[in-house]
Amino acid sequence: MKAIIGKYYLLATLVLMGLPAAALAAGAKAAPVVIVADTRKLSGILAWWANLYNESHLQFTILTIILIPLVGVIFGVIADIVMNMIGIDLTHRDLAEH
Repeated sequence: MKAIIGKYYLLATLVLMGLPAAALAAGAKAAPVVIVADTRKLSGILAWWANLYNESHLQFTILTIILIPLVGVIFGVIADIVMNMIGIDLTHRDLAEH
């Protein structure tokens, strides 16, 4: 019984996944959408960043993947320094409940 129900779920999933493709295939061909960043009012590093996005999505993606953890580490180190300056010590823990 479980095998039959599983086959029906599989069939329903395949039909639901195929519906958008069937709907798109039935319509008229549309022009491809081009997504670009507006660089007219940007300057400096923001203009460079936007131009990189416009010219190569792969390079933009790779640089973003590298920068996000790096910025996280920098913010974490800054937060640790600030917490040490204001007296919060997270390196030593005293258990309050016994």
